[in-house]
Amino acid sequence: MEKPRELNARKEDFSKWYLQILEKAELVEDRYNVKGFNIIRPWLMEIIDKIYEIWERELKDRGHKKVLFPALIPDKNFELEKEHVEGFAPEVFWIEKAGDKKLERKLALRPTSETSFYSIYPFWIRSYVDLPLKLYQSCSVFRYETKATKPLIRTREFLWIEAHNAFATEKEALNQVKEDMEITKKVYHKLGIPFLFFKRPEWDKFKGSVFTFAADTILPDRKRLQLPSTHYLGQNFSKPFNIKFVDENEKENFVYQTCYGPPISRTVAAIISLHSDDFGLILPFFLSPIQIIIIPILKKGKENEILKYCEKLKKILQDYRVEIDKRDKSVGSKFYDWELKGVPIRIEIGEKELEKNEICLFRRDKREKISVRTEELIEKIKELEKEIEENLKERANKFFEKAILEADTKEELEKKINFGFVKIPFCSRDAGGEKCATELKEICEIAGTLYPEEEKPKNKKCIVCGKEAKVYVYACKSY
Repeated sequence: MEKPRELNARKEDFSKWYLQILEKAELVEDRYNVKGFNIIRPWLMEIIDKIYEIWERELKDRGHKKVLFPALIPDKNFELEKEHVEGFAPEVFWIEKAGDKKLERKLALRPTSETSFYSIYPFWIRSYVDLPLKLYQSCSVFRYETKATKPLIRTREFLWIEAHNAFATEKEALNQVKEDMEITKKVYHKLGIPFLFFKRPEWDKFKGSVFTFAADTILPDRKRLQLPSTHYLGQNFSKPFNIKFVDENEKENFVYQTCYGPPISRTVAAIISLHSDDFGLILPFFLSPIQIIIIPILKKGKENEILKYCEKLKKILQDYRVEIDKRDKSVGSKFYDWELKGVPIRIEIGEKELEKNEICLFRRDKREKISVRTEELIEKIKELEKEIEENLKERANKFFEKAILEADTKEELEKKINFGFVKIPFCSRDAGGEKCATELKEICEIAGTLYPEEEKPKNKKCIVCGKEAKVYVYACKSY
């Protein structure tokens, strides 16, 4: 089968290929007439539901409870934590009228929900017995993104999960940050998405936090895509929002807080971008809405026999998500459609398979065909299920390893920055390094220092100011 003419080669023009695959595989509709807002179509929505299910299970297993807060936030909530407000103010969508009446106070469409949750926490937290409080919601958030928008990657409404936690002690809160990173690692290992964890530099941390850790990956165009971030808030929100508890000694204390934000839309973008090819989408077996598609290749006079055999196979494979494609389309068109949508396994059944009691399997990730006896089918599917998952992980990891480079001078950085993350010696990740980061802004952004921490540079100079390098930071081009 030739490469679909509708798809550009991914290596030649990733951006065009990405938009084409979203359209041709019927994943996203971007013709909605509000800029930066897209429609998620059924095939992609089923994939998203499965990702939500995986992530929510990890949260629930660790004691989080699910809630849903209103999408509207009163402006007075934003006024309590100054740094947080200043960070988000340029991105907020404001509602000022209801019908023809002007509202007494403006309402914001949530850009994030710290100020929603924390306005209510004083009512729910009174005593140490109310702690820890670990809540999350799965929802849309809205941000007036001023950069060029790209579906799922950079939009003005996107899907995510946000967890907001309160603890009696700093130690418990810091342990939660580590737990958030463990969840990220577990979920992305399952999805086959490689990443690095960074401690964000002081000038790029979440506004209102003490510090921020974030996972970043690299897409095929060698630009960074930010994935989940987890933030230690300390008492920066509990004090202005008056979130206090009475401890065992009847002493009143402010809680310590964390928040965690897995971006579902960007996770899907990473899966599409890292696993797919010039023929369309490639999906991990467990994630595909249809895991096995059966294509009858009908022969005149044998139609009923072939269709009955297909039904028999569907029954044998009842533990999987299986469909028989009975549409009135050519066999080639059916092959094309399901390759484009990334169905992991295709079964082709025609007169030859009927006579030989054999099954022709097509494996989407490697685009290769395998013949098996009917009685061996279940065993072979189980084998392929594992192989496909491992193959996708291995391919993504090989790509990612090649996207991590090093440079000791600004000139060397300029040569390598278009190929992924570049590890460079730097003067500081604290406020003192912001000036040097600003000087590099035309070339790149600073993702942060690696976590767990690397050894400090020895006899190295900051590539910008020439002072002694105290840390290695990772530079990159970003979405």
